[in-house]
Amino acid sequence: MISLSGVQETMLIPLAIKASETRRPNARIQDLKAVEIIEQLGLDVSKYDKFMSHEGVVARTILFDTAMKHYIARYPQSVCISIGCGFDSRFSRVDNGAIIWYDLDFPDVIAARKRFFPQQDRVHLIAKSALDPTWPQAVAKQDKTVILIEGMLMYLKEEEVKQLFQIIKANFNDVIVLAELMPPFSAKGSKYHDTVKKTNASFQWGIKSGKEVEKLCAGLQLIDEKSFNCEMKKHSFRGKLFAAIPGIRNLNNRLAVFTLLS
Repeated sequence: MISLSGVQETMLIPLAIKASETRRPNARIQDLKAVEIIEQLGLDVSKYDKFMSHEGVVARTILFDTAMKHYIARYPQSVCISIGCGFDSRFSRVDNGAIIWYDLDFPDVIAARKRFFPQQDRVHLIAKSALDPTWPQAVAKQDKTVILIEGMLMYLKEEEVKQLFQIIKANFNDVIVLAELMPPFSAKGSKYHDTVKKTNASFQWGIKSGKEVEKLCAGLQLIDEKSFNCEMKKHSFRGKLFAAIPGIRNLNNRLAVFTLLS
């Protein structure tokens, strides 16, 4: 068994949901590694697998996988960095046989990850905080870098989000950033969230539009932004309802894509 608390415990939410979804008939995503980890941990997923979180994680996984495959197809020799990787196994779903991949997370998370993920030639682990300015030193630089920040920024304060983008800007020349953004209304509602409320974590930051994130770092430019509702409405009546009602359709997390030039 592993012991995680606070924000780090939240990485069990997508793990449990991906495992649960994979086991379903006609599963929308396949993550056999999540199933394996849950089984080895003997984890009761009921605490972490609630309807809205389930639909949100499934939609997020589909959208981020699709976006990663798109940019890897455009930049097949790129370096890819998953910031706050947790137990995510995205490399296995998007690998083209040429990319170099880095998984970055806190030392205790990386230690837990090593128990379940075998070493791979093109996958490297960085056991540091994303706000540690030295972590980019472990990354082999290429002409193009694709950075993934999923399920993390909402747990940072705005100044910390700014600090992270400044670290990226100072160390990489030509970057695509795929980031999950949360609206302010949701960021104020940790105690009402169907799964996060069962942990000691709390949301710290939300923003209405990715355009506002541009102000945090010179050179950062929003090129696309898509609500998770775009995917969720395909799979449930509640998803269709939320996507259709003005005032509610924007109260969901989004995948925002940025370019960042040094």
